[in-house]
Amino acid sequence: MTLPPGANSSGLLRYWRTYKAIFHPLKLFEDDTKHYGEIYRIGRRSPFTIVISNPQAVKEIFTAPPERFDVGRANASLSFLLGDNSLILMDGEAHQQRRRLLMPSFHSEYLQSYSQMIWEISEQVTNRWQIGKPIRVRLYTQEITLRVILQVVFGLESQSERSEQLRRLLSEMLDTISSPLSSSLLFFQFLQKDWGSLSPWGRFLRLRQQIRQLLYEEIRSRREQNDLAGNDILTLLMLAKDESGASLTDEEVHDELMTLLIAGHETTASALVWALYWIHYLPEVREKLLKELDAYRETNKIEIVKLPYLGAVVSETLRIYPIVAGSFARVSKSPMELMGYQFEPETAFVALTYAIHHREDLYPQPQLFRPERFLERQYSPHEFLPFGGGNRRCLGAALALMEMKLVVAQILSQYNLELSSDRQLKPVRRGLTMALPGNFQMLVSERKSEKILALIS
Repeated sequence: MTLPPGANSSGLLRYWRTYKAIFHPLKLFEDDTKHYGEIYRIGRRSPFTIVISNPQAVKEIFTAPPERFDVGRANASLSFLLGDNSLILMDGEAHQQRRRLLMPSFHSEYLQSYSQMIWEISEQVTNRWQIGKPIRVRLYTQEITLRVILQVVFGLESQSERSEQLRRLLSEMLDTISSPLSSSLLFFQFLQKDWGSLSPWGRFLRLRQQIRQLLYEEIRSRREQNDLAGNDILTLLMLAKDESGASLTDEEVHDELMTLLIAGHETTASALVWALYWIHYLPEVREKLLKELDAYRETNKIEIVKLPYLGAVVSETLRIYPIVAGSFARVSKSPMELMGYQFEPETAFVALTYAIHHREDLYPQPQLFRPERFLERQYSPHEFLPFGGGNRRCLGAALALMEMKLVVAQILSQYNLELSSDRQLKPVRRGLTMALPGNFQMLVSERKSEKILALIS
């Protein structure tokens, strides 16, 4: 059987590739794509992992009937973080049922009701900024996105005691795997040893347990009070019935909440930092965006989401350095042909988002941050895929896009920020994602004039 070219990952080479994936991820992706092309295999023996950056091949994978692949079991290693009952780890009919259950929560009519809340949370958080003082940007974008998701998922008010506890513990837990070095915990099982609360893995486990306890307390409290009248996602989960009429167990509800809390804020927080970086790194981008925002006259915040250049800036942010570099692996359940190659069952297929987003034929001069490309043409779902694709596309994509646009608009309408350095920055590993370094700072130079604030208030 003819196979695509292979990136050897046996013996010491496997550890070398893992080291590069942790400390130099972009270099690994770029080298592999340069040496092996738009389809290559990882591993010496079947079943292989096949990495794809050919848009037509990605389309074939994403549009194939869901029953041809398993995705949940291919990503079972995430259960330590999300729980065994997470939507991400489900396959088949169970996955489709759970997805149908959650989908209404992210429908456009619900999103519109969230727009004012997102704006107000962003204002509350950024109002603490002091003129002339530097800020660690991620601390604030993470607080904003966490407060938003806690209200959307739980219906919890931002200042409630449980909301504050969850926000603090989630931030602390994710910070334990926030640098390339600490991210090694996720890649090397021998480091996953509980040597007490002062050990990296021990601290992670104890924070996870505290979060778990808080979530179960909230679930039990809702059940005891029979308080199921809201439109938040927790309420919808607790009201849900399967085909036999059975409700979700507390454990199933807990695992879905963990998935939504982590997936629903971590990536958006990172993307917001990148957006603010690029807007201020390139003065011409900032100037065009401010001109569009200053001309805004509507009072309805949801209308901000429709501003074309703002949308292009957000899309280009998600293109140039996608927060998640590749799609979830899809494991074939039967033999299949792709790009002239024959593959056996149990082959895992991964769309390499970063490589697709850097194809010269799709994105000329892909290393340049150029929002105009998204005004000049439309990209298909297999050419621009920051949220994955097919039946595994991120449910919260529309919420994330809306949140990014509103937060960027709120910050630019109220503050002038400055970069502390004109040096171009590159992504570093943050857990399973890629982000700006956590210590990235900007200077709050001044507040906007009351005239500009009035235009967008």
